[in-house]
Amino acid sequence: MATALWIAHVTVTDEDAYMKYAALATEAIAQHGGTFLARGGQAIQKEGRAHPRNVVARFPSLEAANACYESDIYQEALSHARGASERDLVLVEELG
Repeated sequence: MATALWIAHVTVTDEDAYMKYAALATEAIAQHGGTFLARGGQAIQKEGRAHPRNVVARFPSLEAANACYESDIYQEALSHARGASERDLVLVEELG
């Protein structure tokens, strides 16, 4: 089974609320076998819309990444991110 990447591009507009999101999201990602590969480090935007925060996590499968997103804890996390950030998120299967 191929692993999958969770790739988020984020602009935070309310740091306090977003930190609540980040704490819950970190827990949800760990519970679903996700590990962070990048989390807000330096980036060079070459094309498209730039966001100051970029996050990449690897999951055991696309199904695990999607289960994480759909989980109750991640949905609770999202309740803090909405209105506190502008986000683009994609789940993509890695080449096997």
